[in-house]
Amino acid sequence: MSSDLGRILVTGGAGFVGTRLVEKLVSEGRSVRVLEKPGASLAHLPTGRIETVYADLRDEAAVKEAAVDCDVVLHLAANPNLWSRDPTEFEEVNHLGTRRVLAAARAHGARRVVHVSTESILAPPGLEGLITEETVTTLDDMIGPYCRSKWLAEQAAREAAAAGDPVIIVRPSIPIGAGDRLMGPLTRTLRDFCNGKIKAYLEGDLNLIDVGDVAEGIWAAAERGELGRPYLLVHENWTVLEFFRYAAEVVSLSTPRWRVPYPVALLFAHLEEQVRQCLPLKGTAMATVTGVKLTQRSMHFDGHASARNLGLSPMRPCREAISEAIDDLRAAGQIRGG
Repeated sequence: MSSDLGRILVTGGAGFVGTRLVEKLVSEGRSVRVLEKPGASLAHLPTGRIETVYADLRDEAAVKEAAVDCDVVLHLAANPNLWSRDPTEFEEVNHLGTRRVLAAARAHGARRVVHVSTESILAPPGLEGLITEETVTTLDDMIGPYCRSKWLAEQAAREAAAAGDPVIIVRPSIPIGAGDRLMGPLTRTLRDFCNGKIKAYLEGDLNLIDVGDVAEGIWAAAERGELGRPYLLVHENWTVLEFFRYAAEVVSLSTPRWRVPYPVALLFAHLEEQVRQCLPLKGTAMATVTGVKLTQRSMHFDGHASARNLGLSPMRPCREAISEAIDDLRAAGQIRGG
């Protein structure tokens, strides 16, 4: 089907995954329009070869205008942080923003819509074993406003598909690799660890996937995905300690020796969020209540069925992606001594 697809709208096309996706589409000679929020930097994109639109996902008219003449809508835009000084932003941008994008795609007759969800909404409490495509969660299972907003956004995509819209859902785990200019949670953690700021760890699970493989999976879903079906874009299961151990090998540091008890980590996260709520500190919280609570959920995945159905094997080893992320941080001056 891909050969006759026309203009492609990529919301959030200047983000970590969005950049890789746009670069891939442009390299294939496709017509790409990028929607980004006002003020976002697009200098790293192949700007001479794409059309750019600045629009806030809270602006219904602007979102609708951005989708004009687009055969495919790839919806990545969201607030990806686990904490915000204004938690209502998650509802307005992640949930209701998704509904506006879906409505705009419907109004202009898009032939394919891919909604990019997240792994953090897929871990019900008490789950034993691996998360698969069949794992089901409820709104009551969600931890904090970020997860609630992303669960509701995916539900909106499910409702649109059930109503006959050509919607496909993909659920990436944590992307890793070079080019995370906005410094997502894992990249910030990697930077801080490599700078010697992290001396202890909190037990927890991770599933990592190379950022390029996420981009490949999103486009594979647009080309070959079954309408209405959710796909996992996941790869390697790690523990937090294994992640630090490998990063320590790359930068010749010691692996953290001390485990932070969960109640201590949760208390620290509550205190940090309260301080940031009261003081005009720059950046986002290092420890978030949502992030700490998610460590108590099983976050290991089995994505073999999705990879097989989308034709995504083999994927790049995550050790290579972690090393590449460290090299990128060093080159950008984010890691001291580089």
